Amino acid sequence: MNVRHAAASAANLALVAGLLGLSGCLGACAIGTGPEIGARAGLGCVDDSPECINRRQATLRHMVDDKSKSWINESPTPEAYASGVRLFAYKTKKKELTCAELRRGKLEADTARTSLASMGSRLTPAQVSRSTMLAGEVGRELQNEINRRCKTG
Repeated sequence: MNVRHAAASAANLALVAGLLGLSGCLGACAIGTGPEIGARAGLGCVDDSPECINRRQATLRHMVDDKSKSWINESPTPEAYASGVRLFAYKTKKKELTCAELRRGKLEADTARTSLASMGSRLTPAQVSRSTMLAGEVGRELQNEINRRCKTG
């Protein structure tokens, strides 16, 4: 990893920490059922407690560093969109993704609003709004990348 790429990655992680820390408190770190362990622990962590912020940062780092990009083929949950981690991973990795991976990310960003709406009262309106805005931003960035280097048809 060159110095410029390392600096960009550090800047992205700092941005993630700030943006993800803005989400409103839900009172518990995980919304889903059962304990979350391992590299994906931050996907369901949507409050702004220090523990959840750390989990999200660690999960994002793991996803960005995953050379196989196996996370792209995992089915996203509404919590994953609410945490912002998957969307930030697509945003961070967009220049390294194949055209098929970019299209998958674009589809995810486009369907995030519907997925978030399925959470009902488990998210505040502000959390839904921020997550929807992030999904729109990431969707536009991925579409720009698709337009730039992927042939249509």
